[in-house]
Amino acid sequence: MGELSFTAADDDLWQQYDQLATRSYGHTVNDITHLRHHADLQVATRDGRVVAGGLGLLVDQFFGGQPVPSACLAAGCVAPEERGEHLATRMTAARLRPLQEQGAVISTISTSSNGYARRMGWEAPAPVFAWTVTADDLKQSFTDTGLDIEYGHTPEIEDLQRDLARQWNGPVQRPAWWAPWKDSKGNLTTYRFHAPGRLAGVLSLAMNRRERHGMNLTVHDFWATDPDTTAALLAFLGRHNTRAETIEFRRGALPPLPTLLHHLHRHRVQAQAWHPWMLRILDVPAAISARGWPPDLDATLPIAIENSTGDGIDRYLLQIAGGKADLTPTAASSQVTLTRRQLAVWYAGGYRTVTAAQMSGVLTEHVKTLTTLIQATTDHEPWLPDHF
Repeated sequence: MGELSFTAADDDLWQQYDQLATRSYGHTVNDITHLRHHADLQVATRDGRVVAGGLGLLVDQFFGGQPVPSACLAAGCVAPEERGEHLATRMTAARLRPLQEQGAVISTISTSSNGYARRMGWEAPAPVFAWTVTADDLKQSFTDTGLDIEYGHTPEIEDLQRDLARQWNGPVQRPAWWAPWKDSKGNLTTYRFHAPGRLAGVLSLAMNRRERHGMNLTVHDFWATDPDTTAALLAFLGRHNTRAETIEFRRGALPPLPTLLHHLHRHRVQAQAWHPWMLRILDVPAAISARGWPPDLDATLPIAIENSTGDGIDRYLLQIAGGKADLTPTAASSQVTLTRRQLAVWYAGGYRTVTAAQMSGVLTEHVKTLTTLIQATTDHEPWLPDHF
């Protein structure tokens, strides 16, 4: 058996990988075709034959209101006959390398193999759910707030989505090709909700005919500027009750807001847990510098972070002031110690309280320091509505 070789894919290797992914997943992976001109594809070959690979997207994700360069990994697989030899770990390192060279300081992955991702330093900042609610319940519980509704995708949608995405930790700063890719892939229908003088909300959904009667309606994008707009979007979905028995919000599509809990006449919502998105910090000082921070927070915190090989810790001073932060090496004693995975959760605002951090295993004898550390990232909640 020949030696493994890792390389960027040329046209022939793209085609080979497409065939391998179909065999490995058991179905066609359309993104391998759709993202041909936007993604990086790294593959492993043995004797000239592709045996593993995966796509990588270099995009920005918002954290603390600022875009952070991210390596988003997608459509990875290993040939069934090559599994069990840790090829996935080597392949992942090969996939990350060119994206890091282009500036990625963090990485996001969505995988059902969470244990494998954790072994390589990724961790889930928040649970992810798909929600299903009856159209009749939405119709009864939410009232149209008088916004003008228009059909179709326009450039102003991109500006609204970007402004709203900044309010969360995790959403992608969508490049120009993102919307055409998603609209084509999902056969999406988009509606715009206008308040006087401004665009206030956007709703994108997919509709598929049911076998006997009516349709299945799935929400892919749900963006609203305020509670009235949120109510208008939900009321509009409720008006589909003559054709759709239920409204499904695709995993992660609905923001983590209490709107349904607080307003449904009958709380008969079904939640289905999905494998979560997972975050890894590739370059700790650069990632700290790139994200946004609370403008009114002024703090110097001595912390320790597990090193990149996992066999020791590095000590730093985290200095936050004026909405910016720097991480500098220090010999001073640390007051909080984080593993790489705990660092990722904290970075995304996943620890909302000291109790949550301590129950996750974050070590400290200085609760006040840990409290300040947590407050530094919880001004935005973790939410990733984007799929790749």
